[in-house]
Amino acid sequence: MLLAMIADIDPTGIEAFRAYEDRVLALLGRHGGALERRVRSEDGTTEIHLVSFTGEAGYEAYMADPDRVAARTALAGVSIDQRVLTVSDVAP
Repeated sequence: MLLAMIADIDPTGIEAFRAYEDRVLALLGRHGGALERRVRSEDGTTEIHLVSFTGEAGYEAYMADPDRVAARTALAGVSIDQRVLTVSDVAP
């Protein structure tokens, strides 16, 4: 399972978002997940992650992880437009 997470972050919340992501991305391995790639726009207001999981159950467990849920409080008041897409590789 390969996911693309796209987040558009209000400029005032960039540091809080980065700290949150650093914290929760470290939890991926608990659930069979791996960060394949993490990129951001030059102005820092958009971040894209490619994340793989061994299956949907791992993704659901990651989303429900109590440490991840607790970390979410760090984003209180931060405006983020976020979407997650299930994606697949395309041959060149």
